Parts: sequence; C-alpha cells; structure tokens
Amino acid sequence: MSNSGKHDVIVIGAGISGLAAAKFLHEQGLDVLVLEARDRVGGRTYTLKESKTKYVDVGGSYIGPTQNRIIRLGKELGVGNYKVNEEEKSILLLKDKVRTFRGSLPSIHNPFLVMDYISNWRLFDELAKEIPLEAPWKCAHALEYDNLSVENWMDKNCWCSFTKEVTTMFVRLAFATEPRDLSFLYFLWYIKCGGGLLRFISTSNGGQERKMIGGSQLISQKIAERLGNRVLLSNPVNKIDQSKDDIIMVTVKSGEIYQASYVISAVPQAIIGRISFNPPLPALRNQLIQRMPMGSCIKTIMYYDTTWWRNLDYCGIALSDDIVGGTQDDTKPDGSYPAIMGFINGQRAREVCHLTKEERKERVVQYYCKAFNSEKALHPVDYIEHNWMEEEFSGGCYMGATPPGVLTSYGKVIHKPVDRVYFAGTETATAWSGYMEGAVQAGERAAREILHAVGKIKADKIWVDEPESKEIPALPFETSVVENMIPSIPGFLKFCTATTSVATAGILVYIYRDKIIDALK
Repeated sequence: MSNSGKHDVIVIGAGISGLAAAKFLHEQGLDVLVLEARDRVGGRTYTLKESKTKYVDVGGSYIGPTQNRIIRLGKELGVGNYKVNEEEKSILLLKDKVRTFRGSLPSIHNPFLVMDYISNWRLFDELAKEIPLEAPWKCAHALEYDNLSVENWMDKNCWCSFTKEVTTMFVRLAFATEPRDLSFLYFLWYIKCGGGLLRFISTSNGGQERKMIGGSQLISQKIAERLGNRVLLSNPVNKIDQSKDDIIMVTVKSGEIYQASYVISAVPQAIIGRISFNPPLPALRNQLIQRMPMGSCIKTIMYYDTTWWRNLDYCGIALSDDIVGGTQDDTKPDGSYPAIMGFINGQRAREVCHLTKEERKERVVQYYCKAFNSEKALHPVDYIEHNWMEEEFSGGCYMGATPPGVLTSYGKVIHKPVDRVYFAGTETATAWSGYMEGAVQAGERAAREILHAVGKIKADKIWVDEPESKEIPALPFETSVVENMIPSIPGFLKFCTATTSVATAGILVYIYRDKIIDALK
C-alpha cells in the first residue's frame, strides 16, 4: 500500500489506544495510516528483551478482572497472561515501622486507627458511587470536591496521622503524584473508573492480578504487524491543518505531508500542545492540555539469584512511604529470572531523578533490605530502570491527572472532537482510565465516533459495554461485618455522647424518682 494520496483516517500515536483505533477502523474497511513519533510502537507500554532478563516490562504491564477489552484483545492476538504472585505475606512500611498482612488492606490493632482508616476508605467508595463516569463534572457536589485537593480533604476528615500516611502512599503509588496536586473529584472518579476501591488497589481479583507472557508491548507489536506499512515510525506530527473543507493536512517533522478525511489523536493530553493546529484549538481544549500534567514515575526491576523473599514468607508486595512506594514480585511464571519490581513515584521520583543509575540502585537495595529485613536484598545480579519523566513523547507516567479546579472548568471538552479531529488515549476513557484497558476503550470509542460520522453506525453504538471475560471473571470481595459496621471516630464519639447522656438521665431519674412520682400525682 502506498501512503501517498488521501486516507480515510490518520491516527497519531502507535500506543495501545491509537493502534486499537486503527485496528478497529481497518477491520471496518477504512483506509488507515498511523504516525508514531518514536522508533517503536507501544507508547507507554515498553518491553525490553535481553539475555539477562528474557523480557521485562518497563512501562504499563498489569491487567485484571473487569478489564475485559484488553483481555479480549490479548486473547485475539495470542498473547497469554499469568497471575502475579500473592501467596505469601505483604508488607506495609510507614515511618520505618513494618507491618505484615495478607490480602488488600493491612490489619491494625489500635481501635481508633481502625475506625479512622476503615471508615475513610469506605467513604471513598460511597462518595465515588455518585460520580457519573462519562461526566464527573455533573456530580451534585462536583464543585465542592473539585475545589479540594486530596490533601485538603484529608486535613478536614482524617483524625489519625496513620490514615493520612496510608492515603498519601496510595495516591503516590496509584497516580504517581502527590495528594496536594490531585483534585478530590478526580480521585473519586478514578476509583469508580477502576470498579471501586478494592478492585482498583488489589492484586488478586484486582487491577494488578496479571501480566502478559512476553510483555505488554506485544499487543501493539502484533497489531502493527497486521497493519503492516500503514504504521510509520519516527514521524512526530508537527501540524494539523483543517482549514480546507474536505481534507486534513498532517505535517510531520521531516516536512512530509499526509492527507486524511479524519484524524484521531491518541497521545497524552499534555503532549497535544506540541502540535500546531490550524484553525487554532478551541479555548477550553487549548487550556485543558496545559492543565493535565503527567505523573512522575521511575520504574525499577531488581534481579536476584533466587526468590529469597518467598523463603521468608513474603510475596514480594511492599507498600511504603519510602523511596519505593510499591513493589511486586516480577519473577517469570516458570520461576525463572527472580525479580522485584518497584515504583519510585511522585515527589520521591523528583528527589532522586538527578542521581546516577547506580546511586538509585543502591538506595533501592538498601530500602529492600529494610523492608524485607534481609541482607540478601543487598546482592542483586542485575538492575533495570526506566525514567518516564525523561520520555520526550510521554512526559511522564502512568497518565495525566487533574489538579484542583480543572475537571469542572475544562473536563467537558476531553471527549469532544475538534471538527474532524477526534481524541483517544487512556486519559479519555471512562473505564480503567490510566490502564491498558482504558487505552483500548478510548481507542475503540474514537473509532466508532468516526464510523458514526461516515454513516456506518448510529450514535447509540459509539459507547459500547464489553461482555465480561469468561476466562478472568470478576469475583465479589468479601468484607467482614465489623468492616461494614465500624463507625468513624466522629460517629463513635456521637454515640458515646448520646449513650452517656441517656445513662446520666437514667441515673438522675433513679436518684430523684420519689420527687418525680410526687410531682406527677
């Protein structure tokens, strides 16, 4: 196929979202061309293949129940998956104090900590339920929530420093940013996007349950193989010109100009601003892309001779407020290439990004020695890292998130086409935004918008639910009666005040019972 002449659709970005869109349109008979700035496909999924590691994902890699689109796509493309190890105990390290636990949430014995921690996390789920996935800015309390950062909300509602510390750790690990920089409305919406708090944060039965055999970049590589020379690498787009009625002119860095009837932008919102538009982007769209920064993330993988942590009854999951916010066992499914993956995120990433690779490695192994309480952590056989803040065509990872005030002021344009330019990318998803699942949903939705524009489908077929995977079904989470009934600290104090008042009244009635009886005669 020649890439000269006019195409039906040009897709900008050969990550999972752009390639999912291109695949969908190609299968519907449209002439598609994909322009990718990098010298590889995959976007924020990136799999290195070396003799020392076989393969390793230094970008996005996790899938799980309810992520039915990426599961379907992986099955169709012949990409297998395996469960991440969670057989043994997990670790929580806060303020240099180590706690061990099994499951998604750590056990705590102080009753006031339990009340504050459990009730606040339960409240996140309750508040998230009221957020419309397709339009969080329409929530009844949208302005109230959006004007707060997560830190503001914690300052107003958390009684115990432990609750604040755990929530800060969670925000840093899940969003690669700090609570002060994240809108509380966006935070709640994101939890709902992930199917609720437990689904979102869990490994088993949650968003981090599985990885792909051979690496997640295989998804993009296999789609690109199907599309053949319709995918052009090393072609960053500089300009999109829609000034003519029937044609869009797309100019790349080399000066080459490609023509199409429609365009799909599948790059992060923060990167769109590098493209010159004629006519200029509408005001709110132009302002939005300046206000959706990418997360700060350095992904690390430490290799060892053995899975020594399993011998100590640790599964490899360690959550902390230290340099590495969260870890997972990254050993291959057959037990080969023992490794621990760790994320350095948010402020921690910014604090160490100026160090050399060897200096960061030393910081990480020292942390593992402390967290797992083992000198064996100090003797890795290999170390790999990828600093996503240095990625020219991503600007960070995992995704762009909105600071306070942005979602209600600008969010309504995130899905809105600009004339014949449509927008994909995981940030525009309404299910598992920030994950590979969100990338597929957004890409296929943008493709359907174009199919509707050309008269192939009706408007009610643009947003389509995905059937649940039979191979990876979502199981219900079991919570105890105590977890469901435990009050918040304010609720407990009100109860105590009420019961004390009743008891006091009862005592007074008993003391003055004769006088009361005489008065009633």
